[in-house]
Amino acid sequence: FKAFITPDLATEYLAGAVLLGAAPCTAMVFVWSSLTKGDPAYTVVQVATNDLIILVAFIPIVKFLLGVSNVTVPWDTLILSVILFVVIPLAGGMLTRYLVTKKKGKDYFENTFVEKFDGITTIGLLLTLIMIFSFQGNVILENPLHIVLIAVPLILQTFLIFAIAYAACKLLKLPHKIAAPAGMIGASNFFELAVAVAVALFGTTSPAALATTVGVLTEVPVMLFLVKVANSTKGWFKND
Repeated sequence: FKAFITPDLATEYLAGAVLLGAAPCTAMVFVWSSLTKGDPAYTVVQVATNDLIILVAFIPIVKFLLGVSNVTVPWDTLILSVILFVVIPLAGGMLTRYLVTKKKGKDYFENTFVEKFDGITTIGLLLTLIMIFSFQGNVILENPLHIVLIAVPLILQTFLIFAIAYAACKLLKLPHKIAAPAGMIGASNFFELAVAVAVALFGTTSPAALATTVGVLTEVPVMLFLVKVANSTKGWFKND
C-alpha cells in the first residue's frame, strides 16, 4: 500500500496490528464456542491457556515484532501495561470470587453477583472507542481509504489463522465440538487489551490506536461469518 500510505504512517499502523495479533482472545471465545456448539470444558482450557500466554509471552512477542518493524518500546512500559490491564484485573477477579464465594456461596456468585457486571466491559470498551474516534475524526474523514487498507490485512489474518487451525483439526480427526472453538480462538483477538495497550503506549490520537480500533470494528462481523462457516461444515468432521 505504499502508493496510499507513507512509510512512517504505515509503521505506526503496523504497530497497532501487532498489538492485535499478539493478544490471544479470552472472553469472546465463550461466545463463539457457544454459537458453534463447542465443548465447554475444552473452551475453558483454551481460555486458561491464553491467559497464561498473555502473562508470559505477550511482552516478548510484542517487543520482538515491534523491534522488527523499527518501533522502539521500552520494556518497563510494556511490563506496566500488562500489569495494569491483565495482572491487576485477573488478581482482582480471583480475589473477588474467593471472597464472595466464601461468604455467599458459588451459586450466588455465578448467577447473581457476576450478572450485575455483565455490561460494564462493553460500556467501557464503547466509551474508549468513542473517545478514540472523537480524537481521530479528522483523520477518518480525510483518509477513509486508510481505514479500508488497515482492515484488509486484519481480515485476511483472521481468515488465514482460522483456516490453518480448522484444517489441522480436520487432519487430526478431532470432533467438530473441538475443531470449531479451536479455529475461533486462534482467529479471534483480545481487542480490549490491544486497544488499552495502544492507547497507553502511543496515545489516543496515534495511528496505532486507530488500527486497533479498526480491528475491533472488523472482528465481530468476520467472526460471525466464520461461525456460519464452521456450522455449515460440521459434516466434515466425525460425530461428536
